[in-house]
Amino acid sequence: MSRAVRMGVAARGFLLVFAFLILAVPFGASAHEVRPAYLQIDQVGPARFNVLWRTPMLSGMRLPVILRYSDGIKVVAGPSEKQLPDSLVERSIIDAPEGLIGERITFFGLQASITDVLVRVKLQDGTVTTTLVRPSEPWIEVQAKESSFQVIKVFLVEGIEHILFGFDHLLFVLALMLIVRSTRTLLLTITAFTVAHSITLTFATLGWVTLPSGPVEIMIALSIALVAAEIVAKERGKTSLAISAPWIVAFAFGLLHGFGFAGALKNLGLPQGDIPLALLCFNVGVEIGQLMFIALILAMAALIRRFVKVPRRALEFSAYGIGIVAAFWTVERLHSTFA
Repeated sequence: MSRAVRMGVAARGFLLVFAFLILAVPFGASAHEVRPAYLQIDQVGPARFNVLWRTPMLSGMRLPVILRYSDGIKVVAGPSEKQLPDSLVERSIIDAPEGLIGERITFFGLQASITDVLVRVKLQDGTVTTTLVRPSEPWIEVQAKESSFQVIKVFLVEGIEHILFGFDHLLFVLALMLIVRSTRTLLLTITAFTVAHSITLTFATLGWVTLPSGPVEIMIALSIALVAAEIVAKERGKTSLAISAPWIVAFAFGLLHGFGFAGALKNLGLPQGDIPLALLCFNVGVEIGQLMFIALILAMAALIRRFVKVPRRALEFSAYGIGIVAAFWTVERLHSTFA
């Protein structure tokens, strides 16, 4: 293979990885906040409820879905609107003289979309229910308590979606895969990362350990940049702890990433009485999504190697791409946290 052809192959390998990075950049400091529409209802009085309705913005247009309540619910204030970079937030107050239990809320227009709606209802007695509404059945009848099956379905799906749309977490996993050369070491490294973020996810969700989200997000971005730098160092014949024992670094940074996962889980609201089940299902969902991503990357790599010989420089180019995106996220998150 001539030098020109090898450079062309390297460029294609770089572009393949960098395409993933380009998709990740627009999400900036909220790299793992690609969410469905979100409805939050909090009871503040015997018959009064505060409502927050957040719909995603796509190309400057809001999701064309309208809330419609059953006849037993009346809107008494609002809605007031606030536009965010990626969503439109409406706040209103409703009255339900007979309570919300058994009342129907319809998401008119959802059936014509591909977007789900996450519904979280908190009653005055502290009961929290979380339900995922699909376009195929665009309504919800508020329940007093979720069934175990519903808890499993909601939190398992949310765990999978969170990791698959969590571009910063996926980028870290990709960097780990690039620094590892053997299957055994890869399994050990990914297992260490999984165990570590499972520990801090559990501790943070249960309130045993807490860290402010801003610094955590900054450190997550930095962890990606540091592993990218180690990939370059390895390609240049150097050695370090991350290169000789990547599972140790994966475990250390996995503890940090677990706090990021916990922030998303807390936003969902854990159902009273089913906290262990919800926590387990979310964690399992995260692991399923992570394994799906790893399988996809390994399949793509095998497919590329089947048709072309990828030069080692392609790994170095990919590491530079990962480092550029991680540095961008670090600076943006520093600005959003401390500005």
